[in-house]
Amino acid sequence: MENDEAVAKLRGWFSGRLPEEWFEGGVEIVLDREEIAVVGRLRAPALGDDVSEVERSAAMEGGILRFREESRERRVEIALEAERRFRRKVSWGVAVGDEKVMFTTLSVPVMTRLKQSERQVLDTLVAAGVARSRSDALAWCVRLVGNHTDTWLADLRDALQHVDRVRAAGPDMNS
Repeated sequence: MENDEAVAKLRGWFSGRLPEEWFEGGVEIVLDREEIAVVGRLRAPALGDDVSEVERSAAMEGGILRFREESRERRVEIALEAERRFRRKVSWGVAVGDEKVMFTTLSVPVMTRLKQSERQVLDTLVAAGVARSRSDALAWCVRLVGNHTDTWLADLRDALQHVDRVRAAGPDMNS
């Protein structure tokens, strides 16, 4: 199934399963081979304009924790159902204001082959105490690249979705 279509199907399924009072608007679905991440937008706490940023931040954190605890049992139930149905693990998160917090995420091992010069980069990060292991160092590098190339990666994902749409519109090669 094409990724856009799969995400739309998942978004619809979760929208039908989630209690309406949980989130403002629809949920964001992020999908890969192993995981479905479901992120819903919580209502920002009703605070006056004269509230300090420290108080506003603490109120958002408290609201996130309250939602996490109060919804845990139901989220687990929905996740188990989705995992059986879609054969992927489900992760949960929320967004409030500009903040996004993931409650659960899946860490998946990834095998890679690196040349000596590339392994030396990882070993330097470990020796400097930036990472505990080569695996942590590689994850750190991936996050660093992701943080600094958001626009480039977004353009690349858009291009890949376009390629998927063009392939889907082409002749069926299985006939």
